[in-house]
Amino acid sequence: MRIHHDWKGLPLDARGATVAMGNFDGVHLGHRSVIDAARAAADAPLGVITFEPHPREVFQSGAPPFRLMNAESRANRLARLGVEHLYQLPFDTVLAGLAPEDFVREVLVEGLGVRHVTVGADFCFGRKRSGTAQTLTSLGREFGFGVTIAPLIGDGQNEYSSTAIRTALTEGRSRDAERMLGHWHRIDGEVLHGDKRGRDLGYPTANMAVNGLHLPRFGIYAVLIDVLTGPERGSYTGVANLGVRPMFAGDVPNFETHIFDFKGDLYGEHVSVALVEFLRPEMKFDSLEALVAQMDQDSAKAREILAAR
Repeated sequence: MRIHHDWKGLPLDARGATVAMGNFDGVHLGHRSVIDAARAAADAPLGVITFEPHPREVFQSGAPPFRLMNAESRANRLARLGVEHLYQLPFDTVLAGLAPEDFVREVLVEGLGVRHVTVGADFCFGRKRSGTAQTLTSLGREFGFGVTIAPLIGDGQNEYSSTAIRTALTEGRSRDAERMLGHWHRIDGEVLHGDKRGRDLGYPTANMAVNGLHLPRFGIYAVLIDVLTGPERGSYTGVANLGVRPMFAGDVPNFETHIFDFKGDLYGEHVSVALVEFLRPEMKFDSLEALVAQMDQDSAKAREILAAR
């Protein structure tokens, strides 16, 4: 998948796609229906138009973190779905200030040269969100590209939504989140140097930053790990801790993953960690020996869960 960070100056082979457009936070089953509709709409390369940072981060900069995915995680998921071009447009005051007609003319037509655009039925765009899916349909006729409005879908009772997925993750219901997402919820990013306490305890971990993300329930998880770069690239199983590590008087949320039966060096590499099942909350133990004994139990339970999945 090719990632483009602007709509200006694109090479000819990056123009003329059939695109799905939206924020696609989580890339849940509702989002996938929009992407599938774009795939079926025209005989052209499949693209996705999205925005970075998320518009809500610009307009509500003081709000608590809400994103299910960072840009890297979203791109990884879209690549798995067969998207050929990701147009990750820079969302700033210039883009936010475009009237719907100007956005269509400057971005979609002159910039990207789109063949067809698919959006969800609740899609809004342009200055003060004044453009709707119906507005886009009218402008598509005027400027010569097709538009498909994909209906909102759900499980028969509720529409799939990022809000419902956030609630499930906050409550530690990873499998419920997976049913709405259509895939495991993942945290993706670079492996960073940490304090290396896990190594001293016999449980070395791959540490990742989680700032800017909506955080699932703090605690221990059975996880699946994809190492995406470097000589150790491949798929593994493990156990992870998300939280502030009360045993060590931490206060900044951290995500650290112990990969079973792994001996390699992952510093600087990029990994994707799927939260399969919540095992227990974070705890403070009376001794390091008690902590290690509990980690042994957590690992055994995680191995059992992952072997039966």
